[in-house]
Amino acid sequence: MQYIGLIHKDVGSEYGVSFPDFPGCITAGSTLEEARLMAQEALSLHVEGMIEDAEALPAPSSLDDIFKDPENAGSIAVLAVAPARSSKVVRVNITMPEDTLAKIDAFAQAQGLTRSGLLTRAAQRVLEEI
Repeated sequence: MQYIGLIHKDVGSEYGVSFPDFPGCITAGSTLEEARLMAQEALSLHVEGMIEDAEALPAPSSLDDIFKDPENAGSIAVLAVAPARSSKVVRVNITMPEDTLAKIDAFAQAQGLTRSGLLTRAAQRVLEEI
């Protein structure tokens, strides 16, 4: 599915990106192109977290509906593709130092994520860099 992201810029700031269908899914970039690329990454990570948490994805809003909201006037619309829902989630058992696990849990909670969601996102980022 494709979702609309809105790029906006305030004076003295980077280009911000938000997704009307996913409140809280935001990112930024120093250029329009970087903002567009970051939008795709932000949506992918947000949706993967929702899938991990077994949350339902919203139906994509239409461009017309999004721009009916006066707060969206002046924004640039970009399309981002949500990752496909994985067919199977697998439970794993891992070993790590207790203090590291406590830091992971605290960070995940502060970000509104589960432990599994955070570890999945972190692993995917590392794998994309390889």
